[in-house]
Amino acid sequence: MTLPEETLDIQTPENVAFGYQVAGLGSRFVATLLDTILVFLLQAVVVIVAALIINAFQALNDELSAWVIAIFGVIASLFYWGYYVFFEMLWNGQSPGKRWVGLRVIRLDGTPITLSESFIRNLVRMVDFLPAAYGVGIVTMFIDKQSRRLGDLAAGTLVVQDRAPISIQSLSVRRTVNLGMQGLTHVSVEGFPVERLTNSELSLIEDFLLRRDQLTHRDQLAVQILNTLHQRLGLPLPTISRLEAEDTLAAILQAVQNRAKE
Repeated sequence: MTLPEETLDIQTPENVAFGYQVAGLGSRFVATLLDTILVFLLQAVVVIVAALIINAFQALNDELSAWVIAIFGVIASLFYWGYYVFFEMLWNGQSPGKRWVGLRVIRLDGTPITLSESFIRNLVRMVDFLPAAYGVGIVTMFIDKQSRRLGDLAAGTLVVQDRAPISIQSLSVRRTVNLGMQGLTHVSVEGFPVERLTNSELSLIEDFLLRRDQLTHRDQLAVQILNTLHQRLGLPLPTISRLEAEDTLAAILQAVQNRAKE
């Protein structure tokens, strides 16, 4: 795997590189601004609710009122930190701001981030924010050639441009993918959670099918891609031959296209 400036290239044994465009400071700023506004609105709701509760119980003594304020203060703080972790797990590396701008957090090997990595990168966010308005984070992003802040460096993550969703219409307009199978085996992807595949994973399958005629060891690469998909989705590794692996990838992409028609 190589990490050239502004691009994350995942190199396969066949010397086929699948690239991701690294998100720049400008797009990340817009995404962060949108997320910050949403977090501020959530915190404002918490403050308003706390004020209403205190006003509704005028008989509360000062000590109990202080406890109410403290509890809601903690809740408001958790919104700032937990907001990012929650959405990055829910939307596979995207917060609402990143989703709106078209960004995604991934690991340096191109795979989706896990809970531990999201936890680390957002815990360090508090340091990135110092002394104010992400001062430390901005300086770090200027220094690092992949525009990573301290949280990304600590967690081994990277923010990249997310590709547009793949649909049968976009495939037919942009380029034609040969979905023809070898016909040597019968494969079925019934029950395979195609809806959980990310845009980058679908693009990886598409790129392989486009270039497979030029690959000398394409069956080995097909097995590698299929095993990676199963590991990411938490599925047991498939016990199939190399010939079946290529047909299975074609069947998965076909299932995605059929799903788009529904």
